[in-house]
Amino acid sequence: MSINNSVVEAEAVELRSEKDDTKAEGRRQKPPRSRNTTTWRKALTRDWRLYTLLILPLVFLLIFRYVPMAGNIIAFRRFRPGGSMFGDEWVGFRYIELFINDPTFWRAFWNTAMLGGLTLLIVFPLPIILALMFNELRSRRFKRIAQSISYLPHFMSIVIVAGMVLQLTALRGSINQGIEFFGGEAIPFMQLPEWFRTIYVSSEIWQTVGWGTILYLAALTTIDPQLYEAARIDGASRWRQIWHVTLPGIRPTMVVLLILNIGTFMAVGFEKVLLLYNPLLFPTADVISTYLYRVGIISSNFSYATAIGLFEALIGLTLILSANAISRRTVGTSLW
Repeated sequence: MSINNSVVEAEAVELRSEKDDTKAEGRRQKPPRSRNTTTWRKALTRDWRLYTLLILPLVFLLIFRYVPMAGNIIAFRRFRPGGSMFGDEWVGFRYIELFINDPTFWRAFWNTAMLGGLTLLIVFPLPIILALMFNELRSRRFKRIAQSISYLPHFMSIVIVAGMVLQLTALRGSINQGIEFFGGEAIPFMQLPEWFRTIYVSSEIWQTVGWGTILYLAALTTIDPQLYEAARIDGASRWRQIWHVTLPGIRPTMVVLLILNIGTFMAVGFEKVLLLYNPLLFPTADVISTYLYRVGIISSNFSYATAIGLFEALIGLTLILSANAISRRTVGTSLW
């Protein structure tokens, strides 16, 4: 009889332990979503004053970035000034077919691709090189002066920059005076289409390269100095240290900025091109943004211009998604 009682008691103890284990396992296996929600609520309750600072930026993005996207519907509808904001008549892909068969659009498209490609290939690496040069300077005073001088063009208005470019490249401008001083003939730069790309890229270099070094200089400060000491102990020269320590240290920053630049590949500066070009330069200077300005604003063909703008936006989205995917698979660094 005592043996039976002990067996029953052992089974009861085993059942209680199994129930306790089941409860403990259930507590451990709570969905992470509830924990995340609790953590988020605690963070919002604790730091609500900081989160209120996001209200104005979010409202700005909503009003000026997301709400206007609804206007893309007029790319498929006929819009007449004074009529419905979303167009009066559904026309389907009529405007898309129009710009696909428009040779003027394709001229502007290839001009945009050329200027964007030249800017990406030439202008993008220069801030990296300049930041490495600043990093190698030993005189702090000279370094600060050089950095300040390189930053100044960024703070100039596009109108001032375009005016300076036009003055420098005029027939009696400083460049032609220098050419004539050495026995050459003056070149009408702003009348010859083949010179526009050189002038545009040169002005971009002068205006943006110095300011572009800021992010790379900030990234350089995060590199552990012990890595340089170890490289010197191994006998690495300055070039070897730059190649094996400095460049890998700033590679994530380089990749992120490259992806962002690829995403804006087709968004060639509208203001500068508009201020610099003239009808003589249209064969190489007319880009999508200036073509949209003439077609959409001046000619009031808003539906046609919207269709072209939507096409350009889709190209930019495709480029940035592709660049991000390639970077994530090859380098291991990406925006998301």
